[in-house]
Amino acid sequence: MASVPENQTKSGPKGHVFELIGGHPVLDLVNTLDWRFRASGPEELLTSYNDLIRFVEQSGIISAAQARRLSRSVPEQRAREILTAVHDLREAASNLLYAAVDDENPQASSLSRLEEAFKEASKHLQLRWTGQNLVRELPQSSALPDLPLWLLSLSAAELMTSEQMHLLRACGSPECRWLFLDTSKNHTRRWCDMKICGNRMKARRFKAQHAH
Repeated sequence: MASVPENQTKSGPKGHVFELIGGHPVLDLVNTLDWRFRASGPEELLTSYNDLIRFVEQSGIISAAQARRLSRSVPEQRAREILTAVHDLREAASNLLYAAVDDENPQASSLSRLEEAFKEASKHLQLRWTGQNLVRELPQSSALPDLPLWLLSLSAAELMTSEQMHLLRACGSPECRWLFLDTSKNHTRRWCDMKICGNRMKARRFKAQHAH
């Protein structure tokens, strides 16, 4: 995605402020490898476990209190392992989601990785009585360092088995291609952000049309 004004950047004074335009946490997760298709290479936005915690908090997956406790309690080595696992999950999800957008077949290894992550997360689901019915959910203890990974794994499976997949789109900028759910009235959304990628591509076309 193109750069944004200082007060909207993903790297703000208080750490990463992620631009959540996807309409689903897993799409926003895929978008954390920014400029994925740029010839000069992508930009990694999840560079630490604390970045991951900020991402899942801003996505509404965990509470601010959980985020504070997780950022203080996870050993450094374990934090690195979880971050690596989230990167692996993200790239497996990316392969399947872009395959869906481009009408291609995903890699079998990506499907296997997602299935493995989903099964591992599902082992930790618990039943809770709400007063009216049972719900399945992960334990809410903030002392579980794998909680962000488990939540994102379950979220990936939820999205990719839902009717929302027919709304999946990629930004029209070939270097950006951020993923989003097109919930516009006529399903004609083309850009991750019209003010950024949309205007940039319009300017590029205008320049090409008026070149002599």
